[in-house]
Amino acid sequence: MNPIFVEGFSSHRRMFLALVLSGAFMYCDHKLESFEVARGFMQSLVSPLQYLANAPKQFLDSTAENLVSRKQLMTENQRYQVSELKLKEKLLQMDILKQENDRLRNLLASPVRQDYKKMVAEIQAVDSDPYSHQVVINRGLDDGLYEGQPVVDDHGVAGQILHVGVNNSRVLLLTDISHAIPLRIHRNGIRLIGKGTGSVNHMEVIHVPLSTDIQEGDLLVTSGLGGKFPEGYPVATVTQVSANSFREFAQVTIKPLVKIDRLRYLLLLWPDKPSLEPSSSAPEDQDTKPQEGQG
Repeated sequence: MNPIFVEGFSSHRRMFLALVLSGAFMYCDHKLESFEVARGFMQSLVSPLQYLANAPKQFLDSTAENLVSRKQLMTENQRYQVSELKLKEKLLQMDILKQENDRLRNLLASPVRQDYKKMVAEIQAVDSDPYSHQVVINRGLDDGLYEGQPVVDDHGVAGQILHVGVNNSRVLLLTDISHAIPLRIHRNGIRLIGKGTGSVNHMEVIHVPLSTDIQEGDLLVTSGLGGKFPEGYPVATVTQVSANSFREFAQVTIKPLVKIDRLRYLLLLWPDKPSLEPSSSAPEDQDTKPQEGQG
């Protein structure tokens, strides 16, 4: 390798020469920008080397950032799933409350005469016997209930109180095979007796003469006879009339307006004593049992 300075010069002269050249180069670069083109050319030459030198660091930084971002995304996704589940559960509760509010609103808006005292009751239990249509409600003697008391919902008559306890009572539904209710045809006023058949979808009208003016689609309402059910409440519609001359009576099938298998809330009526308070004593007919032919 050749030396920078030619031998023969003293160290002082070589130092002086280096300082003069350095000053000249700095002046030319700073004032005259003589090396700007050369600097750009050299920068272009070394830029690939700089890129290669920084590539491992950039790769490691990008990998670490992606790992952190993926972990954050998984955490956020899990948090969003939990939040969505909670919101759906609250939405279900709101839907259930809305349905119950709608039922209660329809129930309180049922065609009850304004002078009747009324009370909402909720069904607590249903009789497990498929041939017995009875339910237990959360009202009893403490609320002023009495045996034989009429029970309705927002569609029509549902049944009557069978037994009264202190805090709950048993309701005999109108489709029970042992239940009968006095009716009349809304169209012409003809009086009939409706009887349960043990089916939630249909009842029958008994002892109907062949000459009776009754047609499919007729609306049957309570007649008010028997003193149990108030007059004029809808009960059922006629679905089938079979008049055979070889039989003594016509066979009439009716469908109750109340959806027996979907009952949740019921409305209790006090038709005889509108001003009766829940703490008052029960009416005189408290021991009256529901019998066939009576409401």
